[in-house]
Amino acid sequence: MGVTEEIRNRLEAAFAPRELDVVDDSESHRGHAGWREGGETHFLVTIRSDSFAGMSRIARHRAVHAALGRDLVGRIHALGLTVEE
Repeated sequence: MGVTEEIRNRLEAAFAPRELDVVDDSESHRGHAGWREGGETHFLVTIRSDSFAGMSRIARHRAVHAALGRDLVGRIHALGLTVEE
């Protein structure tokens, strides 16, 4: 399973989102720090879920990182997040 699928699966399991968009943006970072052949290094994630109700922006981001887990986050160079209720 690729990193994109792992991100999607973990976030769906943790938050049952109404909207989830996971984009591998690695190719646009070719030659930059952290880029590697084959991609799956730079991601843009948009997630909307009722699970984030009442949480601050920082708490939402922390919740996403916790759901992804250290093992997966450690394989990602850059993770852009849009996290909304």
